[in-house]
Amino acid sequence: GILVVLNDVTKLRRLENMRKDFAANVSHEIKTPLTAIRGFVETLRQGSVDDPEERQRFLEIIEKHADRLTAILEDLIHLSRIEKESEEKELRFEMHDLKKVLLTTIGLCRDKAGEKGVHIDLACGDSLQALMDPTLMEQAFFNILDNAINYSDSGSRVRISAEPSNAGEIAVAFEDQGIGIPRKHIERLFERFYRVDKARSRKFGGTGLGLAIVKHIVSAHNGRITVDSTPGRGSIFTIYLPVE
Repeated sequence: GILVVLNDVTKLRRLENMRKDFAANVSHEIKTPLTAIRGFVETLRQGSVDDPEERQRFLEIIEKHADRLTAILEDLIHLSRIEKESEEKELRFEMHDLKKVLLTTIGLCRDKAGEKGVHIDLACGDSLQALMDPTLMEQAFFNILDNAINYSDSGSRVRISAEPSNAGEIAVAFEDQGIGIPRKHIERLFERFYRVDKARSRKFGGTGLGLAIVKHIVSAHNGRITVDSTPGRGSIFTIYLPVE
């Protein structure tokens, strides 16, 4: 007789492509600022810049790229720590007031939102609680809210709402009126260093790891996150957290 064995390697191929993309992206993200730093240092070392103001400008550019490298490394370390603690069951979750964590997050983003003219609205019951590590969840909320502000125009609003869902979870939604995300990008949004608009993301100082950190924090809480977006109309990021 004949035995035919079929193996679906779609997931393996996808993981392999993600690994290759990550290696290429992390190399690019680190190499770009390093190349700029080396170039400006070489110019200064050769004494090609006599103008003190021009030298100061060069030093500020070097500092900017060094800060960017530091931010990337700190995010990678943070991401690695979350993965390790989650795998080894070191994270401890307790019931915490959701509104308190959200208010702290809004406080961290208030100056930036004010400078850009973006209004933040919050709808959350005083008694609403969820099972969480408040420090980690604050980081996840901050990353989403910071993105919403970055990609919103002056005079627009970001609405944060939290309420129980039908599945016995707490749904925390961040709705903005920004530029939106094309559907083809949504599936890969939470990959490390994946960017929808590379030029705009770097303009705001993003490391390309913010949403990857959000995904890992939510997963560590046994939660989930969804994205609904329409280009030109805005996006809704919704985090679902267990209450038990």
